[in-house]
Amino acid sequence: MIAAFDIGGTHIRAALSSEPGAIGPIRRVATPTGNFGDFVACLAELSEDADRLAISVAGCCDPLTGRMKVANIPCLDGRSAANDLSQALGRPVWIGNDADCFALAEALQGSGRGHRSVFGVILGTGVGGGLVIDGKIITGAGGFAGEWGHGPVQDSRPLGRDVPRMACGCGQAGCLDAIGSARGIERLHRHLHGMDLSARALLELWQQDNAQATDTIAVWTEIMAGPLAMVLNVIGASIVPVGGGLAQVPALVAALDAAVRARRLWQSPGALLVPAEVPGEPGLIGATLAGWAMDGGAAPC
Repeated sequence: MIAAFDIGGTHIRAALSSEPGAIGPIRRVATPTGNFGDFVACLAELSEDADRLAISVAGCCDPLTGRMKVANIPCLDGRSAANDLSQALGRPVWIGNDADCFALAEALQGSGRGHRSVFGVILGTGVGGGLVIDGKIITGAGGFAGEWGHGPVQDSRPLGRDVPRMACGCGQAGCLDAIGSARGIERLHRHLHGMDLSARALLELWQQDNAQATDTIAVWTEIMAGPLAMVLNVIGASIVPVGGGLAQVPALVAALDAAVRARRLWQSPGALLVPAEVPGEPGLIGATLAGWAMDGGAAPC
């Protein structure tokens, strides 16, 4: 039995898994972010019937050192969390990035089935991604593989419009995370048209052919498509499942897909970007898939 966790800065979602990719009833509790002892006690209570733990978290784990970079859970940040948790709980522990877990779930049980190279994209409160090749998560140096949302790559003159390189939480300016996320679309619309609208309201207006919303989404698509096409040229993914809140609007995924395929060297015969298929809890499901693949002992990541 595996205890799977999807851990964010506010809540922990936990479920038991008796076979790869399958989860039982989900429990939801507040995340103890400040004290490692409290964090261990919480996981111990939620996993008392399990032989091992598999954790999806909004952070990165360096595969060489095992040390975590987790901005919103201070008690894990900088710690060799998998090893420390394994020692504290007396059971093997695997920890992975939430976008990586999403990509693994989609590669093995979702729209990526049958594809050798799958790049899972998250468009929601942030812009993230995970790369799975031959059914295995590729973490890369520092554990940051797939993080296409960061790096100063934003076009400042998309479609001839002046768009400033917005400050990103990572400390750089011009990252796609700062303008491509749900909050980023809202900032872009405010800059272009001086209006404060939620991303949901903006996308509803876009689907109703509102002129200002249509303009904002056209500029957003132009900003996002080029960098994503370049990423896909480099990694050679043949399918791109898209998750996150913005992916709940299939027309937006389709618009971005058309723009990316027009810029990519390989002209795929069908859609490249597709809405994610794994229902409900892809982070938990991906964690169980990784957990069941463990060959014993605590994994560094």
